[in-house]
Amino acid sequence: MTADTDPTCLFCRIVAGELPSTREYDDDLMIAIRDIAPRAPTHLLLLPKRHIESALDLTEADGELLARLFSVAADLARSMGIADAGYRLVSNVGSWGGQSVDHLHIHLMGGRAFDWPPG
Repeated sequence: MTADTDPTCLFCRIVAGELPSTREYDDDLMIAIRDIAPRAPTHLLLLPKRHIESALDLTEADGELLARLFSVAADLARSMGIADAGYRLVSNVGSWGGQSVDHLHIHLMGGRAFDWPPG
């Protein structure tokens, strides 16, 4: 763990390699892992390596991280064959928004059609 991580955070522990995960991507700013309870045929979680509780805590200084998260999501969607048909990116904020782990993460889901509104 580093000063930018929370030792009690599940996702910080996954980023640190303390807990198992299936990594699909790893660089200096973020990782992408397979969701252990997928809601679509392709369901990845994109996690910053630095602990940020949610999108509510992002600032303009996080521009590089956000660009990386979205560009990696697009690259992964292409490499997994879901880009052409379409995919969904979701970041839940707070308990009413459906956030279950207080560490910013983006769900990348595809491989099936999605309804709107998501409910």
